[in-house]
Amino acid sequence: MANKHGDFIWYELLTADLAGAQAFYGKVLGWTFADSGTPGMDYHFFFAADVDNGQPQGVGGMMAIDEEMQAGGARPVWLGYIGVDDVDACVDKLVKAGGKVMMPAMDVPGAGRMAMVTDPQGVPFYVMRGDSDQTSLSFAFDKPRPGHCAWNELASTDQKEAWRFYGDLFGWQQDGAMDMGPMGEYQFVRHGGVIGAIMPKPAEMPVPMWSYYFRVSDIDAAANAVTANGGQLMYGPAEVPGGDFIISGMDPQGAPFNLVGARPTKA
Repeated sequence: MANKHGDFIWYELLTADLAGAQAFYGKVLGWTFADSGTPGMDYHFFFAADVDNGQPQGVGGMMAIDEEMQAGGARPVWLGYIGVDDVDACVDKLVKAGGKVMMPAMDVPGAGRMAMVTDPQGVPFYVMRGDSDQTSLSFAFDKPRPGHCAWNELASTDQKEAWRFYGDLFGWQQDGAMDMGPMGEYQFVRHGGVIGAIMPKPAEMPVPMWSYYFRVSDIDAAANAVTANGGQLMYGPAEVPGGDFIISGMDPQGAPFNLVGARPTKA
Protein backbone atom coordinates (compact mmCIF):
# COMPACT_ATOMS: atom_id res chain seq x y z
CA MET A 1 0.00 0.00 0.00
CA ALA A 2 1.55 3.26 -1.17
CA ASN A 3 -0.62 5.56 0.96
CA LYS A 4 0.41 6.31 4.50
CA HIS A 5 -1.34 4.93 7.59
CA GLY A 6 -4.46 7.00 8.25
CA ASP A 7 -5.23 8.07 4.66
CA PHE A 8 -8.68 7.67 3.17
CA ILE A 9 -8.12 5.26 0.28
CA TRP A 10 -11.59 4.15 -0.99
CA TYR A 11 -15.30 4.96 -0.78
CA GLU A 12 -18.23 2.60 -0.99
CA LEU A 13 -21.97 2.93 -1.47
CA LEU A 14 -24.28 0.28 -0.04
CA THR A 15 -27.51 0.45 -2.01
CA ALA A 16 -30.66 -1.59 -2.56
CA ASP A 17 -30.69 -0.75 -6.30
CA LEU A 18 -27.32 -0.88 -8.07
CA ALA A 19 -28.71 -0.03 -11.49
CA GLY A 20 -30.68 2.91 -10.11
CA ALA A 21 -27.71 4.22 -8.12
CA GLN A 22 -25.43 3.99 -11.15
CA ALA A 23 -27.93 5.85 -13.32
CA PHE A 24 -28.21 8.62 -10.70
CA TYR A 25 -24.54 9.14 -9.88
CA GLY A 26 -23.53 8.75 -13.50
CA LYS A 27 -25.68 11.77 -14.33
CA VAL A 28 -24.71 13.81 -11.27
CA LEU A 29 -20.97 13.10 -11.10
CA GLY A 30 -20.14 11.72 -14.52
CA TRP A 31 -18.92 8.41 -13.12
CA THR A 32 -18.55 5.32 -15.27
CA PHE A 33 -18.94 1.81 -13.87
CA ALA A 34 -17.63 -1.72 -14.25
CA ASP A 35 -18.43 -5.04 -12.60
CA SER A 36 -15.68 -6.07 -10.21
CA GLY A 37 -15.84 -9.66 -11.42
CA THR A 38 -15.79 -10.89 -7.82
CA PRO A 39 -17.52 -14.31 -7.68
CA GLY A 40 -20.64 -14.38 -5.52
CA MET A 41 -20.68 -10.62 -4.92
CA ASP A 42 -22.67 -7.96 -6.78
CA TYR A 43 -19.97 -5.30 -6.53
CA HIS A 44 -19.24 -2.58 -9.08
CA PHE A 45 -16.37 -0.10 -9.30
CA PHE A 46 -16.94 3.52 -10.25
CA PHE A 47 -14.47 5.73 -12.07
CA ALA A 48 -13.84 9.43 -12.65
CA ALA A 49 -12.04 10.81 -15.68
CA ASP A 50 -8.49 11.73 -14.66
CA VAL A 51 -7.94 15.50 -14.80
CA ASP A 52 -4.51 15.02 -16.41
CA ASN A 53 -5.18 12.54 -19.20
CA GLY A 54 -8.93 11.86 -19.25
CA GLN A 55 -8.46 8.16 -18.53
CA PRO A 56 -10.82 6.43 -16.05
CA GLN A 57 -9.47 6.43 -12.51
CA GLY A 58 -10.97 4.23 -9.76
CA VAL A 59 -12.60 6.14 -6.90
CA GLY A 60 -14.75 3.57 -5.12
CA GLY A 61 -17.30 0.81 -5.31
CA MET A 62 -20.99 0.08 -5.03
CA MET A 63 -22.41 -3.02 -3.39
CA ALA A 64 -25.95 -4.32 -3.45
CA ILE A 65 -27.69 -4.76 -0.10
CA ASP A 66 -29.10 -8.28 -0.19
CA GLU A 67 -31.97 -9.66 1.90
CA GLU A 68 -29.63 -11.01 4.58
CA MET A 69 -27.96 -7.63 4.95
CA GLN A 70 -31.33 -5.88 5.13
CA ALA A 71 -32.46 -8.31 7.82
CA GLY A 72 -29.33 -7.38 9.77
CA GLY A 73 -30.23 -3.68 9.59
CA ALA A 74 -28.22 -2.57 6.56
CA ARG A 75 -29.57 0.55 4.86
CA PRO A 76 -28.32 2.66 1.92
CA VAL A 77 -25.22 4.53 3.09
CA TRP A 78 -21.83 5.85 2.03
CA LEU A 79 -18.80 4.40 3.85
CA GLY A 80 -15.12 5.30 3.80
CA TYR A 81 -12.01 3.12 3.90
CA ILE A 82 -9.02 4.26 5.96
CA GLY A 83 -5.68 2.75 5.01
CA VAL A 84 -3.62 1.16 7.80
CA ASP A 85 -0.25 -0.54 8.03
CA ASP A 86 -1.62 -3.66 9.78
CA VAL A 87 -5.36 -4.39 9.83
CA ASP A 88 -5.31 -6.89 12.69
CA ALA A 89 -3.15 -4.73 14.94
CA CYS A 90 -5.33 -1.73 14.16
CA VAL A 91 -8.54 -3.61 14.97
CA ASP A 92 -7.09 -4.80 18.29
CA LYS A 93 -6.13 -1.24 19.20
CA LEU A 94 -9.51 0.06 18.04
CA VAL A 95 -11.43 -2.36 20.26
CA LYS A 96 -9.32 -1.44 23.28
CA ALA A 97 -10.08 2.22 22.54
CA GLY A 98 -13.84 1.62 22.62
CA GLY A 99 -14.58 0.85 18.99
CA LYS A 100 -16.43 -2.24 17.78
CA VAL A 101 -16.02 -4.79 15.00
CA MET A 102 -18.94 -5.15 12.59
CA MET A 103 -17.16 -7.44 10.14
CA PRO A 104 -13.98 -9.28 11.21
CA ALA A 105 -10.74 -8.83 9.31
CA MET A 106 -10.66 -10.80 6.07
CA ASP A 107 -8.58 -11.06 2.92
CA VAL A 108 -10.18 -9.97 -0.36
CA PRO A 109 -8.27 -11.50 -3.31
CA GLY A 110 -6.74 -8.82 -5.48
CA ALA A 111 -7.69 -6.02 -3.10
CA GLY A 112 -6.13 -6.53 0.33
CA ARG A 113 -7.11 -7.17 3.93
CA MET A 114 -9.98 -5.24 5.51
CA ALA A 115 -12.40 -5.04 8.43
CA MET A 116 -15.61 -3.09 8.99
CA VAL A 117 -15.62 -1.32 12.35
CA THR A 118 -17.23 1.52 14.29
CA ASP A 119 -15.88 4.27 16.48
CA PRO A 120 -17.01 4.50 20.15
CA GLN A 121 -20.06 6.55 19.08
CA GLY A 122 -21.18 3.83 16.64
CA VAL A 123 -20.10 5.46 13.38
CA PRO A 124 -19.14 2.79 10.80
CA PHE A 125 -16.10 2.78 8.53
CA TYR A 126 -13.56 0.32 7.13
CA VAL A 127 -9.87 -0.14 7.83
CA MET A 128 -7.83 -1.68 5.04
CA ARG A 129 -4.34 -2.66 3.99
CA GLY A 130 -4.47 -2.50 0.20
CA ASP A 131 -2.45 -4.81 -2.03
CA SER A 132 -1.86 -2.19 -4.71
CA ASP A 133 1.49 -0.41 -4.92
CA GLN A 134 -0.24 2.58 -6.57
CA THR A 135 -1.15 5.67 -4.55
CA SER A 136 -4.91 5.93 -4.10
CA LEU A 137 -6.38 9.23 -5.27
CA SER A 138 -9.93 8.33 -4.25
CA PHE A 139 -9.51 11.22 -1.84
CA ALA A 140 -7.95 13.96 -3.96
CA PHE A 141 -5.31 15.19 -1.55
CA ASP A 142 -3.06 16.69 -4.23
CA LYS A 143 -5.39 18.99 -6.20
CA PRO A 144 -9.08 19.40 -7.09
CA ARG A 145 -10.26 16.35 -9.02
CA PRO A 146 -13.90 16.25 -10.20
CA GLY A 147 -15.53 12.94 -9.37
CA HIS A 148 -13.18 12.28 -6.45
CA CYS A 149 -13.79 12.85 -2.76
CA ALA A 150 -12.66 16.32 -1.66
CA TRP A 151 -13.62 16.39 2.04
CA ASN A 152 -14.26 13.93 4.89
CA GLU A 153 -16.53 15.20 7.66
CA LEU A 154 -17.44 13.49 10.92
CA ALA A 155 -20.48 14.63 12.90
CA SER A 156 -19.95 13.13 16.35
CA THR A 157 -21.92 12.99 19.59
CA ASP A 158 -18.61 13.31 21.48
CA GLN A 159 -16.18 15.56 19.65
CA LYS A 160 -13.46 15.33 22.31
CA GLU A 161 -13.63 11.54 22.40
CA ALA A 162 -13.60 11.38 18.60
CA TRP A 163 -10.31 13.30 18.54
CA ARG A 164 -8.79 10.96 21.10
CA PHE A 165 -9.94 7.88 19.21
CA TYR A 166 -9.03 8.86 15.64
CA GLY A 167 -5.91 10.75 16.69
CA ASP A 168 -4.49 7.77 18.57
CA LEU A 169 -5.50 5.29 15.89
CA PHE A 170 -4.48 7.16 12.74
CA GLY A 171 -2.19 10.00 13.82
CA TRP A 172 -4.68 12.72 12.84
CA GLN A 173 -4.12 16.18 14.30
CA GLN A 174 -6.38 19.17 14.82
CA ASP A 175 -5.44 22.15 12.65
CA GLY A 176 -7.57 25.12 13.64
CA ALA A 177 -11.31 25.51 13.98
CA MET A 178 -14.25 27.56 12.75
CA ASP A 179 -16.79 28.89 15.26
CA MET A 180 -20.32 27.77 14.35
CA GLY A 181 -21.99 29.65 17.22
CA PRO A 182 -24.46 27.54 19.21
CA MET A 183 -23.51 24.48 17.14
CA GLY A 184 -19.96 24.52 18.51
CA GLU A 185 -16.65 24.35 16.67
CA TYR A 186 -15.93 22.91 13.25
CA GLN A 187 -12.46 21.47 13.89
CA PHE A 188 -10.17 20.73 10.94
CA VAL A 189 -8.29 17.43 10.56
CA ARG A 190 -4.72 17.46 9.28
CA HIS A 191 -3.01 14.33 8.03
CA GLY A 192 -0.29 15.56 5.75
CA GLY A 193 -2.70 18.15 4.35
CA VAL A 194 -6.13 19.05 5.72
CA ILE A 195 -8.40 16.11 4.90
CA GLY A 196 -11.68 17.12 6.56
CA ALA A 197 -13.20 18.06 9.88
CA ILE A 198 -14.83 16.81 13.07
CA MET A 199 -17.91 18.67 14.29
CA PRO A 200 -20.65 18.18 16.90
CA LYS A 201 -23.64 16.25 15.53
CA PRO A 202 -26.45 18.67 14.63
CA ALA A 203 -29.72 18.05 16.48
CA GLU A 204 -31.57 17.39 13.23
CA MET A 205 -29.14 14.63 12.20
CA PRO A 206 -30.63 11.31 13.42
CA VAL A 207 -27.30 9.56 14.14
CA PRO A 208 -23.60 10.45 14.21
CA MET A 209 -22.01 9.74 10.85
CA TRP A 210 -19.22 10.31 8.38
CA SER A 211 -20.12 12.43 5.34
CA TYR A 212 -18.03 12.46 2.17
CA TYR A 213 -18.07 15.39 -0.25
CA PHE A 214 -17.48 14.47 -3.89
CA ARG A 215 -16.27 17.25 -6.19
CA VAL A 216 -18.23 18.48 -9.21
CA SER A 217 -17.13 21.03 -11.80
CA ASP A 218 -20.35 23.06 -11.67
CA ILE A 219 -22.42 22.99 -8.48
CA ASP A 220 -25.55 24.44 -10.13
CA ALA A 221 -25.47 21.90 -12.95
CA ALA A 222 -25.02 19.16 -10.35
CA ALA A 223 -27.97 20.46 -8.30
CA ASN A 224 -30.16 20.39 -11.40
CA ALA A 225 -29.00 16.86 -12.21
CA VAL A 226 -29.87 15.71 -8.67
CA THR A 227 -33.50 16.78 -8.90
CA ALA A 228 -33.86 15.81 -12.57
CA ASN A 229 -32.79 12.24 -11.77
CA GLY A 230 -34.93 11.50 -8.73
CA GLY A 231 -32.73 12.78 -5.91
CA GLN A 232 -33.60 15.33 -3.23
CA LEU A 233 -31.76 18.49 -2.24
CA MET A 234 -31.74 18.78 1.54
CA TYR A 235 -29.34 21.74 1.80
CA GLY A 236 -27.65 24.13 -0.59
CA PRO A 237 -26.05 25.07 -2.81
CA ALA A 238 -24.45 27.07 0.00
CA GLU A 239 -21.12 28.88 -0.11
CA VAL A 240 -18.33 27.74 2.21
CA PRO A 241 -15.00 29.39 3.08
CA GLY A 242 -12.68 29.31 0.08
CA GLY A 243 -15.38 30.10 -2.47
CA ASP A 244 -16.75 26.62 -3.17
CA PHE A 245 -20.39 25.63 -2.69
CA ILE A 246 -21.79 22.51 -1.07
CA ILE A 247 -24.92 20.41 -1.44
CA SER A 248 -26.34 17.80 0.91
CA GLY A 249 -28.97 15.52 -0.54
CA MET A 250 -30.62 12.13 -0.64
CA ASP A 251 -30.21 9.80 -3.59
CA PRO A 252 -33.25 7.96 -5.03
CA GLN A 253 -32.38 4.84 -3.02
CA GLY A 254 -32.28 6.74 0.31
CA ALA A 255 -28.53 7.23 0.86
CA PRO A 256 -27.44 10.69 2.05
CA PHE A 257 -24.75 12.20 -0.17
CA ASN A 258 -22.74 15.43 -0.39
CA LEU A 259 -21.22 17.44 -3.23
CA VAL A 260 -18.77 20.32 -3.36
CA GLY A 261 -17.83 22.49 -6.29
CA ALA A 262 -17.49 25.90 -7.84
CA ARG A 263 -20.13 28.12 -9.34
CA PRO A 264 -18.49 28.93 -12.67
CA THR A 265 -18.63 32.50 -13.84
CA LYS A 266 -21.10 32.79 -16.69
CA ALA A 267 -19.98 34.68 -19.77
